[in-house]
Amino acid sequence: RFWGQKCGSYRGAGEAHQPTVFKAMATGQPYPVRACFTVQSNPMVTAGNTRLVYEALRSLDLYVVMDYWMTPSADIADYVLPIACWMERPFLHDEFGIDCVIWAGEQALPATIPGEYSRKTDWEVLRDIGTQLGQDWPWENLEQVFDYRLSPLGMTHKEFIAQGGYRFPEKIPSYKDMGGFGTPTGKLELYSTVFEKLGIDPLPSYKESFENPISRPDLAKEYPFMLITGGRFMPLFHSEFRQIESLRRLHPQPLAQVNQKTANELGIADGDWIWVETPRGRIRMKCQCTDTIHPQIVHTEHGWWFPEMLGEESSLHGVWESNCNVLTETAPEACNDKSGGWPLRTALCKVYKGEPL
Repeated sequence: RFWGQKCGSYRGAGEAHQPTVFKAMATGQPYPVRACFTVQSNPMVTAGNTRLVYEALRSLDLYVVMDYWMTPSADIADYVLPIACWMERPFLHDEFGIDCVIWAGEQALPATIPGEYSRKTDWEVLRDIGTQLGQDWPWENLEQVFDYRLSPLGMTHKEFIAQGGYRFPEKIPSYKDMGGFGTPTGKLELYSTVFEKLGIDPLPSYKESFENPISRPDLAKEYPFMLITGGRFMPLFHSEFRQIESLRRLHPQPLAQVNQKTANELGIADGDWIWVETPRGRIRMKCQCTDTIHPQIVHTEHGWWFPEMLGEESSLHGVWESNCNVLTETAPEACNDKSGGWPLRTALCKVYKGEPL
């Protein structure tokens, strides 16, 4: 607004507060949410507070998953649509408007082979639903969408591909070139006028997290360690690739990092299976002893489920076994009162020996 320029695409522009949406599904408050479409996502593993997510998705009148694989989320869906993969669709990628490169490509493989299978892109499915509901979608296919998005450059999607993409000039204007920072005052605001307008404390302030030895000394007696979750690791990514045997062999089991001294005091050896427990529940992982983590901290890996386990209700591909979000909390009182962020890296826990999966 300060610079007077059109903003690029932003990855969070169409988002709602995730825990609040799941709570509305489960309770009908502040209003009922009765249907959900999950597009190439796995909320039963990757969203905080798995038990709330399960309760929410199970309470829906209609739950549809669009994905390539049968995941724990797909296991509980009413319908699973095998959506077109990246080679079966054209693309135009601008890194969410935060990179200096835009690149594009044509569809490489047919999404439909008569008599064999027929897949649609997620965009086509959502457009079909929209038009059935009486909405006006001005484009009939993704190529037309991309033509529209590229129109400021004066070229079509095909012409853009032939050109080889687009790289912005290497010199990016500084705040001085733009006449100031992109704030209402044009200044670097330590006192946020945006927060002030929203009725939020405009100055930074410290508040203890909802669950730590200081804010909950009563819980800390039973749960003496601090849990952090969500560390990524190669070659797996988020909840992807557990079903790819060549990648799974490189990282076959879920790991929890524990300080070597702490593990010795607990009688736990490197490679032992352990239970990590919070007031929400417990999961089991293999212990990885290390000196690179604080003695009071335990870290659990992110995104674990087990394609080799059954997808039926009692198992859901092992979603309750080693999924760190079984341990996390997303209640309103646990979330940040300004941003709404929920605590994935601050919870009290205890650790003890467990049985192998």
